Amino acid sequence: MTIQAQPRTDRRSFWAWGLFERDQPTEEQRTQHAKELSERLGQPVELPRLPRVDDLELRDPRVKVPGALASFCTTDAYERAYHSYGADRGKAIFREFPNPPDVVAHPTTEAELEAVMEWASDAGYATIPYGGGSSVVEGVTPPEGWPGIVTIDMDRFDRVLEIDETSRAARIQAGVFGPALEDQLRPHGYTLRHFPQSFTGSTLGGWIATRSGGHYATNHTHIDDFVESTRMLTPRGWWESRRLPGSGAGPSPDRMVIGSEGILGIISEAWMRIQVRPKFRATAGVTFPSWESSYEGTRKIVQAKLWPANLRLLDPDLARDGAGMDGTRALLIVGFESAEVPQAPFIRAAVNLAREAGGEIADEEIVVDNGDGKPTGRQGAVGAWRDTFIPKTTGLAAGLGMVSGTFETAITWDRWPEFDRTVRAEVQAALDEVCGGGTLNCRFTHVYPDGPAPYYTYAGMYRPGRSEQRQAAIKHAASEAILKAGGTITHHHAVGRQHRPWYDRQRPDLFADALRAAKLAVDPNGVLNPGVLIDP
Repeated sequence: MTIQAQPRTDRRSFWAWGLFERDQPTEEQRTQHAKELSERLGQPVELPRLPRVDDLELRDPRVKVPGALASFCTTDAYERAYHSYGADRGKAIFREFPNPPDVVAHPTTEAELEAVMEWASDAGYATIPYGGGSSVVEGVTPPEGWPGIVTIDMDRFDRVLEIDETSRAARIQAGVFGPALEDQLRPHGYTLRHFPQSFTGSTLGGWIATRSGGHYATNHTHIDDFVESTRMLTPRGWWESRRLPGSGAGPSPDRMVIGSEGILGIISEAWMRIQVRPKFRATAGVTFPSWESSYEGTRKIVQAKLWPANLRLLDPDLARDGAGMDGTRALLIVGFESAEVPQAPFIRAAVNLAREAGGEIADEEIVVDNGDGKPTGRQGAVGAWRDTFIPKTTGLAAGLGMVSGTFETAITWDRWPEFDRTVRAEVQAALDEVCGGGTLNCRFTHVYPDGPAPYYTYAGMYRPGRSEQRQAAIKHAASEAILKAGGTITHHHAVGRQHRPWYDRQRPDLFADALRAAKLAVDPNGVLNPGVLIDP
């Protein structure tokens, strides 16, 4: 018997990640987009028909939900289809759901969370923690080879429970989505100040579990910087750290939770360091005559430890496509903000360092808000990039055979120039071989005193038909190039199942043994997110 979920008016699309059903592109909009694409490419573009829940043919659930859990568990088609994938839903448009979860749980209390985890662990069912489903590396994709799969969606754990105004910290449930979290902090004058690009469709628990990187480019960048303590349920019981500003008492319990990607437990809440909402701001868009001079200017600024909130570098190709420039110059976007201190001296110091490296900007193009609400970051090329950074519509290109994607990493400054040359050459060669051509550009999303975090975007030439194999070939070439040139397989996209082959080569073997031992201690049946980070 199908157990129906509680109806919700704000359901998210099961085939276009990040959209609510009410915002999905229509058949007419997609047809028009395919027509425009056909005209631009000079060849017909195949358009798959949009899937509907009623058309799905999913495998029958293989497990029976105990009566005591039925009030918050479901086996209906929409829930199982939605939780079959993360952000990469390329197969969903073709109605392909070869391994959906058998049951999706939406616990509302810690007692319900305990009950469903105990049932799944004792029965030997793969148990997948689910936040916003924003993983682009198959971090929430159900694994093969298990007699049953239970996905535990934490979306009902969605409140700010407590605010400590003296210490500037808040106790927050892990299932709260980014916008809802900020909406609850805003009336009190606070912000978490962590804005990953997936902000609208990801959760606090997901940020912690995947060591997410926020929008801010220097200083407090990763979620690690904001975590004060964590509370996590494992199959062996609760894991909760003491709330402290810092501690030298052995390895940090929180550091094992942060980045654990759901293999040790399910995070239910955390104490997080919060900030007073900024009042003073300043921005500038500095252009450089070459890619080389632009990253030297960036290095000078970050090593001066001025800690700009934004220090985002776009190579000439991306500056052209994303910021409306002419394709010959790189763009460095510099931004400062503070709740207490005017930012004019800091932005001018950063601009002077950029100018020493060959950067150009007129004094009148430096925009400063001294607390009077003057708009910053909305002028010229900086404003153009701001408008394109997070696309306003998605789903139009799903299933059209386009090959495009991103990959990101981090590397030290001394190795960066050769690293960039190697990655560009090898990925471009893969694009030429697999797609018959394509484009590759780069930006810095985060910058550290000892190195940048480059983020590459590629787009392959259109070829009719399915794109999964071409996509995988380019991703493989990029990952091989990154590891060969000395970078990390991921800076902030996590490991998941997709990055596992390269993560296995990057990490020390003894560390893997230690992580397996930790998993065995808290998850003796090995049911939590199997196949991620390690094999049990």
